[in-house]
Amino acid sequence: MSSPSSSYFFFFLFFSLGCSLSCLAGGAQSSQARRAGGVRRHQLSGDFYEKICPEVEKLVGGVTSLLHKEAPASGPATVRLFFHDCFVDGCDASVLVEAGAEGKAAVEREMPENRNLAAEGFENVGKAKAAVEEKCPGVVSCADVLAIAARDFVHLAGGPFYEVQKGRKDSKASSPTKVSADLPRSNATVDQLLALFARKGLSAGDLVALSGAHTIGFAHCDQFVSRLYGTAGEDGGAKDAPMDRRLLQALRMQCPRAGGNADVVAPLDVETPFEFDNRWYEGLGKGMGVLGADEALGVDRRTAPEVRRMAGDRASFFAAFAAGMERMGGIGVKKGRRGEIRRSCGRHLVWPPADG
Repeated sequence: MSSPSSSYFFFFLFFSLGCSLSCLAGGAQSSQARRAGGVRRHQLSGDFYEKICPEVEKLVGGVTSLLHKEAPASGPATVRLFFHDCFVDGCDASVLVEAGAEGKAAVEREMPENRNLAAEGFENVGKAKAAVEEKCPGVVSCADVLAIAARDFVHLAGGPFYEVQKGRKDSKASSPTKVSADLPRSNATVDQLLALFARKGLSAGDLVALSGAHTIGFAHCDQFVSRLYGTAGEDGGAKDAPMDRRLLQALRMQCPRAGGNADVVAPLDVETPFEFDNRWYEGLGKGMGVLGADEALGVDRRTAPEVRRMAGDRASFFAAFAAGMERMGGIGVKKGRRGEIRRSCGRHLVWPPADG
């Protein structure tokens, strides 16, 4: 375990480099459709492309392995992109739709909650999709490419390798009006987080396990500045939880109360920010949670025991995270005529869709 001084040295070194990473955390229905927690799910399979594009994971993997070495921002950016996609109307690549692709209407990625999604995430998926299209044109969805890429980056950072269930189609429309209500806020209370995850068919255990993606996450100052200056809770979010004094001082130096650099980010795991491990959990409830929502998980009686379990057993964390990613990856899957297979992830095949 690195010493506190070395951890904070990294923190200041990280910012001195000027890094620009982004944070992490109708129609025909299949007869196999099922409901869980009020969320429609469809049966997916690990071998969905076995006959039509058997090399899909190898093709995506060739891109992700290269980007992991060349652009450290790629991993956190892509994992966060997958979360934002799945939580808003399901895992259907709707967050990838570009501005202007639906005429003058706004799209999900233009909403305030998505404006800080790092460009690297969109670029990664675009490159992986292009590699797949070259070998298997028109058969692999952007939604599946994103799911595979997110898994790859987790594994490349030292996290678990799990089988990605596939068979999603891409959405025929973006859902910008759902973004605000469907994405967790960085200062959400545990009550708010549990309610949101329940609406998605996910449990309290899933909340704790999936939040573990913050082990390679980064956040812009506006996501936690209220914790630094005693204003947390004023907008209905989590109230102030004590923050480690040295971490507080370091963050204040980089994130003033007002007028700071909007591009500055902080690692959510100040010990091992580029390693997918369980060290992030060790600091929760001890003042080391950068985000108010993260720190709250470590003190709330409904989540703290699971936080402690994850902190003490990396294997348990990896197993729970992999299971949670599979469950989250099944939210709101589009099948049949309800979806499309885009050739370019930012543009629909047809707009407006012929069937509305």
